Amino acid sequence: MRFRTHSSLSALLLALAFPFSPPAALAEEAEVVPASDEKPAVKELGDGRYSLGLVEFDEKTRRITFPAEVNQVEGILEFAIVHEKGKIHESLLMTKASAFHLNVALKLLGYQSSPELFPILNENYENTGKYPEVPEAQKTAARLQLLVSWQQEGEQKEVPLNDLIYHLTTEKAMKPAPWIYQGSYIHENAFKAEVSGDLVAIYITRSSLLNFSGKDNDTDEPWIPYQERMPPIGTAVTVTFAPLLEKK
Repeated sequence: MRFRTHSSLSALLLALAFPFSPPAALAEEAEVVPASDEKPAVKELGDGRYSLGLVEFDEKTRRITFPAEVNQVEGILEFAIVHEKGKIHESLLMTKASAFHLNVALKLLGYQSSPELFPILNENYENTGKYPEVPEAQKTAARLQLLVSWQQEGEQKEVPLNDLIYHLTTEKAMKPAPWIYQGSYIHENAFKAEVSGDLVAIYITRSSLLNFSGKDNDTDEPWIPYQERMPPIGTAVTVTFAPLLEKK
């Protein structure tokens, strides 16, 4: 699946620039992460690996990695990962990585966004109780597993992101449901995930790149960090986006 860096990126940028605005009721106020005018440059690292800003991705494994750090070890969570200038008061991890760069990598590696988690609204922006019909192939292509790794006592430790999030009612870790690439949206010529800093949401959020697909993703009340499993605040970690069903 080797792609030509410049031609593929150009085509992708055209696709991302396609004008799309959600209903006015969904257009939140712009928050604190400024949109960048810088033209992204994909760098080839060799052996099918590439980088874009702080984001690295592999066309063979379809894995995407980027640096982050532990932001919370206690308190209610709505997000698993946000940009460092985003909603850090309610996120497990934070990163300097750009939402736009992550979205480019996801597109280049063939992941497909799916709107399946969000109800269809009527002309008055009211919830109809109906959801978009999404083909199974598209749903499959939107599902990812997320991993977090860090150095602990001289050894590399890697765990599913779900294992670091605790459910107050069940008193167990978040169930291993996949994360769904929803892709955020463009509003007033700005990529909403870049503007808001919303990268990976537990409490489903339209502006976020990815959303949790499991039970209780419609509330923030039960979710906190799994404190006993968390490294200390400020610990440098690496986040990996990977296909849900990786080739063995």
